[in-house]
Amino acid sequence: MHRWVEAAHRLLVRGEAAVLVTIARVEGSAPREAGTHLLVTREHAWETIGGGHLEWRAMDVARQLLRQYGQQGARHVERFALGPSLGQCCGGAVTLAFEVLTLTDLAWVSALHKRLAAGEASLRSVAFGAPGADAAASQQQGGAVLLTALDPSEPLAHPHTLTRDADDAACSFWQASDGWLWLSERLAPSDFHIVLFGAGHVGQAIVQVLATLPCRVTWADERTETFPETVPPNTIVESTDTPEAVVDEAPPGAYFLVMTHNHALDQRLCETIFKRDDFAYFGLIGSMTKRRQFEHRLRDRGVPPERFAQMICPIGVAGITGKAPATIAIAVAAQLLRVREQQMQHSGPAASQDTGVHV
Repeated sequence: MHRWVEAAHRLLVRGEAAVLVTIARVEGSAPREAGTHLLVTREHAWETIGGGHLEWRAMDVARQLLRQYGQQGARHVERFALGPSLGQCCGGAVTLAFEVLTLTDLAWVSALHKRLAAGEASLRSVAFGAPGADAAASQQQGGAVLLTALDPSEPLAHPHTLTRDADDAACSFWQASDGWLWLSERLAPSDFHIVLFGAGHVGQAIVQVLATLPCRVTWADERTETFPETVPPNTIVESTDTPEAVVDEAPPGAYFLVMTHNHALDQRLCETIFKRDDFAYFGLIGSMTKRRQFEHRLRDRGVPPERFAQMICPIGVAGITGKAPATIAIAVAAQLLRVREQQMQHSGPAASQDTGVHV
């Protein structure tokens, strides 16, 4: 998710300036990775670059820039040693890129906002001029922000010849052959796609937890009246009489969670999910008794028994025994994140062998 894009778009539309802070480079240990953003106005902030003294200093610098350049725009780069200068225990250093966003930035922010909403990836490149230039000169030298369409699978490319080899990171801060400093970053919708069946108490609690994570949620149920009036920005509601079709339409690598009000529907969804072999996770809420019953029924329906290991039931990380909806939601979210980490590290099947505890 890129909440800063939505916030920046909303602010600029109403004529309010803001400062976009980006972790451009990380050396050693740091609280967040390169490409992390913080959006700052005179009174508010969105996202986080890790909290602590670093974030406090970043917000202070951002608000100084707003006071001085809030009408004309500015760009600034500053390196922070976390240990010596900020007293943080990480011990590394980060380079922060500051961009004062004004009405002149609305065009590229609007374009980026639309592309992300449409599921499209973009490459954003911004120049900060020559090293040592003041903030106003950096803005003038750097010119307009470059925004181009990008295949999410493509390596990060740079608009100019580099003095060093480019890496395949989502964010790169580099110096071009003419000496100018550039920040390039790939901005794409999250490929962490969760398909949740069931809008009961547990389903609603899970959606609220997932709202805080960088993921996209498709939330399906037959009962329109069970959905809340508003849902988080990363969630799409599917009120449908054919939830099995939602399984078919899910992208490869989806994370399926089944917890409807009806065991017969749960079984039909399980059968449909097992027709696919490209999901990252498949969790079914229930006890070990429910699991055994479903394995027996699914076997009778022609599902090969060797596939059952791909079905996580009970769900949730082991060791959490509470059955309150919020407790289950946190345990399930933790399991999803762990499977996600495994998938990203090994680029292989991410089915977890963890045994959950929830009914």
